[in-house]
Amino acid sequence: MRLSALAPGAELRGDADITGLAYDDRVVRAGDLFFCVPGLVVDGHDFAARAVDKGAVALVVERFLDVDVPQARVTAVRPAMGEVAARFFGHPSGELTVAGVTGTNGKTTVTYLLESIGRAAGLETGVISTISRRYKGTELPAPRTTPEAIDLQRLLREMADAGVDFVAMEAASDGLAQGRLIGTRFASAGFTNLTQDHLNTHGSMEAYFEAKALLFDGSYADRAVINVGDPYGVRLRECVTCDVLTYGTGGADLVFDGEITATGIRGTVGSVEVASPLVGRHNVDNCLCAIGIATQCRIDAGAIARGIATLDVIPGRLERVDAGQPFLALVDYAHTPDALDHAVRTCRELATGRLIVVFGCGGDRDRAKRPLMGEASSRVADLTIITSDNPRSEDPEAIVREIEPGAKRGGGAYTTIVDREDAIRDAVTQARDGDVVLVAGKGHEQGQQFADRTVPFDDRDVIRRAVEGSTCRS
Repeated sequence: MRLSALAPGAELRGDADITGLAYDDRVVRAGDLFFCVPGLVVDGHDFAARAVDKGAVALVVERFLDVDVPQARVTAVRPAMGEVAARFFGHPSGELTVAGVTGTNGKTTVTYLLESIGRAAGLETGVISTISRRYKGTELPAPRTTPEAIDLQRLLREMADAGVDFVAMEAASDGLAQGRLIGTRFASAGFTNLTQDHLNTHGSMEAYFEAKALLFDGSYADRAVINVGDPYGVRLRECVTCDVLTYGTGGADLVFDGEITATGIRGTVGSVEVASPLVGRHNVDNCLCAIGIATQCRIDAGAIARGIATLDVIPGRLERVDAGQPFLALVDYAHTPDALDHAVRTCRELATGRLIVVFGCGGDRDRAKRPLMGEASSRVADLTIITSDNPRSEDPEAIVREIEPGAKRGGGAYTTIVDREDAIRDAVTQARDGDVVLVAGKGHEQGQQFADRTVPFDDRDVIRRAVEGSTCRS
């Protein structure tokens, strides 16, 4: 395609035939259009000459550069990247039924539910989530929840060409704020909740909410499903003008009528029979969100019920780890105060003995939530073991010290063991028949991030090794 056709609203200096798109000079190929994206640390304009040396034949810029190739000047490169990528790849979301989910907690679970529902309906289904990107036997790692615009449009094109019908996708707040989803059309978009997280990125809860709300501003979604049991969901419902289904309170459109037990969820939502092995009140809300989205995507009630019933495991989401021990061991991704509160309360209901919680907080992330998470665990658990998560560039011991004041406020017993493997081993060693050990914060992750390296680390494997090395096997 010609540069002039890809960027019709830009100020052009020259034209060129474009055979590919790139925003990272390290992966530029001959014939590419290179996007000079300004970042927080580096500015893509500084790498334009290097991209041209590697074969880029044109640039998208916010200021014209002294580089001898055609250039398209735009007001902002990031949003332009989404628009251009959608044109280049032939607007693939228009050939798919794309369902989006945003919110602080529950996004991954809802996409897994939608994947299972889609399959039950006989649809070829794809998923773009925090855990992976998968379709038709292909599974790719997910370096970030929402891909960059070029990567997203390329992936949607690959899915459409492979015969995928239905895509369930997480829409992260940073992806929305940075315009990575521009050019993508959603048949339905769901809002799960908004609780404290990512303030290191957005600066305030208001800015965080505004980023999430972008998915519902009319440029992305035709229909919406909103949790009005959440105060931010109530605000969102008041400003959304598209077709909306609500859930989360007695007066909502979608209401669960049934029971939540240690073995799962049983009941009805309108004409949909719900029989799910997932546990906890928060998973009722996740099922309601999935039911609403699937309904708006014209999937029948029978397929919705079958899809919910057949999903029994979500990696790192209250995932059971069985190594022959006499107690219940669970791994969960909970890394916000609200998510940890839901997880520990659910585990409290499952325990006939003690509840032992192991968790930490990530470095280079919202520091204000650290004591809140300590309090969320300590006020419910019999014992909280505060440890490392992904310390990144921060001192792990300093992070632990910032969690401790909240643990003291919670009133429960707690201890600190900075090394995460040692902390998990200690919890396993103490656990007895009827106890529940919850290891929270990393969930499905298979590495631990330090300032200068990432080392292999999977909470599930650590639990298994701890059981095998102890005397607690049944």
